[in-house]
This record gives sequence, structure tokens and C-alpha cells, in this order.
Amino acid sequence: MHPRSLTFPSGGETVHAWHFTPGPDVPGRADGTPVVVMAHGLGGTKDSGLAPFAERFTAAGMHVLAFDYRGFGESGGTDRQRVDVAGQIADYRAALATARRLDCADPRRAVLWGVSLSGGHVLSVAAQDRDVAAVVSMTPLVDGPAAGVLAARHHAPSALVRSTAAGVRSRVGSVARGSSTTIPIVGPPGTVAALSLDGYHEDYLSLAGPTWRNEIDADVVLSLGTYRPARHASSVSCPVLVQIADFDRSAPPHAAARAAFRARAEVRHYPCDHFDVWPGKDWFDRAVEHQIHFLTRHLAAQ
Repeated sequence: MHPRSLTFPSGGETVHAWHFTPGPDVPGRADGTPVVVMAHGLGGTKDSGLAPFAERFTAAGMHVLAFDYRGFGESGGTDRQRVDVAGQIADYRAALATARRLDCADPRRAVLWGVSLSGGHVLSVAAQDRDVAAVVSMTPLVDGPAAGVLAARHHAPSALVRSTAAGVRSRVGSVARGSSTTIPIVGPPGTVAALSLDGYHEDYLSLAGPTWRNEIDADVVLSLGTYRPARHASSVSCPVLVQIADFDRSAPPHAAARAAFRARAEVRHYPCDHFDVWPGKDWFDRAVEHQIHFLTRHLAAQ
């Protein structure tokens, strides 16, 4: 079933989303069915690997609202390809409010789903919204400084220096001239890119949809250095599932485990790297099965 396109406002911009609905053969409830709100990680768009997750959720009887952050994909925004963490979290809140108003969706059973960078966003949003029914955080980036240490271990020092220099140029240029410097989101090892580990270029391109651009404001290299959503984890009151790739080279597994402990979360481990839980990879089926089992169990109890 093809999703329905819709838009909603956030921060003065128009955010574009897809609404996936359960099929007619899926039994519903008179008071509505659960709704899952999802967005991509670093520089991702909703047409880049989110649909297979959404289709599994709809088959399990849930609505899904998948959206593009402002500045990315089909959403509006004059600052294109720029990761504004506060803006993305605000977009999640606006998407959550929109999802709660969808026809046949139960606003009391609204779920936040995030992956990588957005795996941290959903913890921040749920910490402030006590009405969120559940959170799924897959291979989450929850500690920017720890991610920097991990990057230094796996990247060539020269590539890190050049990426950091590009970030400094972008920040200075934005303040002084209103212009920014961009770098690729993903590139081959040794190149200047936000992600340049061996295999990541191929992994990300295998997910890329037609609206995805391999370009991002280099300022992200600096801004993620202060990104620490793990500090909000202890304030999350709803059930949480944290899925950790034990050999993750970009989102530190130990930081995700600490955040999960603070959130009193259910934890699932997978013996793989960051992208190996995505569609087409060895651990996708297991990861999405765990998500559905977790949500079905907790949403039914509610």
C-alpha cells in the first residue's frame, strides 16, 4: 500500500511526511490504532530505507508517520542540508502532534522511533512529553564527545583534521558572511566526509532514495561534539527499547548502553556494525521483529 503524502508546519517551515496506514485486512479498535512517528538519522531522508520498517509496522496494525526534517528531502527550509539539532527535535514534536490527530489513530498510543542521530532525538522528546506511549531507539547516537573519540580510533587522522577544518570554515563563514561550507555525508575511507569508514559509502548509497543528497553543512562536525541526549534518558517515563550494534563504529555502543540503563530500557544486542540492521542487511529482520514484539506487548497493555 502506497503512503499518503501530507504536510505540517514546524518552526515557520513546511515539513513533508508520508502516512502509512494498516491494510483493510488488519483488525482495528473502535478507539483507534497506535501510530509510530519516525525520521532518519544523519542527513537521511524518509525515502532512504524507512519504508520497509513502516510496512512491517502497518502489517502489525499500526499507523506510521515518516517525515523529512526541515532543510532535507521534500520538506521546506532555506538552510538546506544543515543539521539543526534543536530544529530537528522541534520537527519531531510537530510530527508527534500531527500523528495524534490522524484519523483512526489512537493519540494515547503514539510511539517515537529513531535511528542513529534520531535515536537520540526521540529520547529528548520523550523526556519532555509524558504522553508518549513508547520509544524505539535503534543504534542511537547519544553522546557526541564519545562518538568523537570513537571516530578518532577508526578514521585516518588527516581526514579528521580536514573535516574539522571544514566545520570551522563553515561556522565562521555562516557568522561572517551568511554562507556555509558543505562536505559529503558519506565518502570512501580517507576522504573528507561526515562518515568515511570502510564500507559505509556503499552501505549508505544502497539505502539512498531519489530526494537524498550526499551533501551536508560541515558545521555538523562541530555541533555534534556537544550533542548529549543521554543526559535526558533518566527523565523518560514510558517503555523504551534500545537496540545496540555491538561493533558499531559510529554510534558508541557503551554510550547507548549507559543511556539505556538510565532510561530503564529493554535492550537488544546485535553482533554487527551500524548499517547492518537496515533493510537488505543480515540483522534487519531480527531488529524489526524485536521492535514489533516490544510495541505489541506494551501497547496492548496500555
